[in-house]
Formats: sequence, structure tokens, C-alpha cells
Amino acid sequence: MNETLTNLISRKSCADFDGEHILQEELDEIVAAGLNAPSGMNAQDPLLIVVKDDKTVAKLSALNAKAARVTLSKVNPQAAENFPDDPFYGAKDVIAVVAKKGPTSVYDGSLVMGNLMNAAWSMGIDSRWIHRCKEVFDSDDGKALLAKAGITDEVEGIGFCILGHAKSEKEKTQIKPDRVFYI
Repeated sequence: MNETLTNLISRKSCADFDGEHILQEELDEIVAAGLNAPSGMNAQDPLLIVVKDDKTVAKLSALNAKAARVTLSKVNPQAAENFPDDPFYGAKDVIAVVAKKGPTSVYDGSLVMGNLMNAAWSMGIDSRWIHRCKEVFDSDDGKALLAKAGITDEVEGIGFCILGHAKSEKEKTQIKPDRVFYI
């Protein structure tokens, strides 16, 4: 099996980061992989907000936790109450993927997220896709962060790619069977 396939098949998500930043050169390479993701009609509408500042990462994590609790309180109040204070699991580097609103924005942004996580894994860096990016950047605080980054277009939040190194190794999740159908 070639190296690309090995990385794609062995990748796993991390939920317990060591709290250290990754190197800037590593982050730049991961960003390059995200920017080179395919997009509908080659529009290249996804935008990447790279956050290394500890205070801003903490603020994004807190906004994410707040959004999760609001959503969960409607369907499972107990889960909302027990939701972690840091849904970024101690990661110190975050890439928020947003996309200019359009017919393929969610799909194009999702491809960027996949490229980011697969590139990180190929470099020995752990990652995880964190949802609620849409809710965070729809909030007033989120809009202020977009403005601070210089983003004035109307965008939709796609996902947060959290990056770092795992505190400890975890088992690869077993892949569910019976999900492929040939005709």
C-alpha cells in the first residue's frame, strides 16, 4: 500500500492534547494542504483563520462550549450540563474553516477540513474536527473575530480543525462493516 493510502486509513482523531503548540513550519504545510483542496467550479471560496494566540483559542473554545450547551439543552439537558468546558481538548493551534456563502460552500469547506486533518496526520500531528463553527461565527463575538481577521464577506462556518500532539496513544476506532454496496 502506498504512503498516502496508509495515512488515510490509519488516521484517527485526538481528544486529549498535550497543550503544546506545533511548529510554524508544520502549520504552514498543513494550511497549504487545506488551500489546495478541490472546490466546486474551482471557486476556492473556503477561508482559513489560523489561530495560535492562546487567549483567542480559549475564547473560541468557550464560544464553542456555549453553542454546544444551547443546542444540547433542547434535546438532552443532562448532556448540556455535562458538556466539557474545553471542547478543543487542550489543543493550542486551531484552524477555523469558513466559506463564502454559496451553493457548494459546505462541501468545499468539508474538503478543506479533510485535507487539513490528513496532512497533519501524515506529518505526525494529531487533529480533530470540532463542529459548531457555524454557530460560533453567527454570534456577535464570532462576527467580531471575523472582522478582526479582516473577513468582511458573508461566510458560513464549516469546522474547527484543532491541532497538536496527543498526551497518550489511543486505539484506532473500528470501522463499521456493511457500508459498501456494489452494483
